[in-house]
Amino acid sequence: MPRRSPLVIGHRGAPGYRPEHSRSSYDLALEMGVDAVEPDIVVSKDGVLVVRHENEISTTTDVADRPEFAHRRTTKTVDGAALTGWFTEDFTWDELATLRCRERLPNLRPSCASFDDQQPILRLTDVLDLVRQASLEQGREIGVVLEIKHATYFSGIGLDMVPLIVADLRRAGWADGELPLVLEAFESTVLTRLRARGVRGSYVYLIEAAGRPFDMVAAFGKAALTYRATIEPPGLDSLVGVVDGISVDKRLILAPDKRGRMTGPTSVVEDAHARGLRVFTWTCRPENAFLVGEYRIGRAPDAVGEYEAEWDVLRSTGLDGVFVDHADLGVAFFRA
Repeated sequence: MPRRSPLVIGHRGAPGYRPEHSRSSYDLALEMGVDAVEPDIVVSKDGVLVVRHENEISTTTDVADRPEFAHRRTTKTVDGAALTGWFTEDFTWDELATLRCRERLPNLRPSCASFDDQQPILRLTDVLDLVRQASLEQGREIGVVLEIKHATYFSGIGLDMVPLIVADLRRAGWADGELPLVLEAFESTVLTRLRARGVRGSYVYLIEAAGRPFDMVAAFGKAALTYRATIEPPGLDSLVGVVDGISVDKRLILAPDKRGRMTGPTSVVEDAHARGLRVFTWTCRPENAFLVGEYRIGRAPDAVGEYEAEWDVLRSTGLDGVFVDHADLGVAFFRA
């Protein structure tokens, strides 16, 4: 059954206030009372699961300023897109541990950038341990929503994420259902494999507003089902029994037109609930840059708009979970 109020998930911690995926970002989100936090994971050269938004790390660490790593700048094709920079799979964990976190959006969030170069990056096990400790200290269950990035790509270069994830979850005591765990990915095949390995948790399929999942493109080419087709009734039917829910770009609910004006809410939440699927959405942020047109105030991208009005539309659909960058605002609004 849908929750009476949605799960409030600290998206990469509390990146509205601290650099994403930094220790202080997670600590702040947990202090602000989120129900769960969401680490993204990629892989190091020696098979360590590293908490980063992407495997290309020049925008979220100080790697570009490290002369000892200058020669590792390269261009790769990840999920069909060419990227130039520095990639986690070209570094050992010991090397990555020397790097420091930086704000990914410094022009939009300069206050976050004031914390640059102060904190090392984290491993998945670090985040699992700190969430467990916060649960004990606060006397409440706090969950982890684990996002698995680029599983097909990593498998293609000899870094299969599935056994690494299973090992870390079992080692940290998160694989057997004792603590609330959600596993999510834009690729359904990695979720299916993890479920087959006996990892207990909820499995959620991430849905972009456009494009196709790379695992399906790798297998079927242009015949792969688009993300948008996946949330049509036949697509949702095909997910029943495969995953426990979907997590959609909020644009698939708000349905902005070409001018950025909202035409929704759409029926995606109702349609998924009718099939017993939970529905999360991402990402609830208060700044103009992330709001649909009618909820912006002024033209400054970093100005706070009428975010509560947009969030109210999302809440009215009966969502089961929301990802937020500003943990305090999310907790205050969605639990009101």
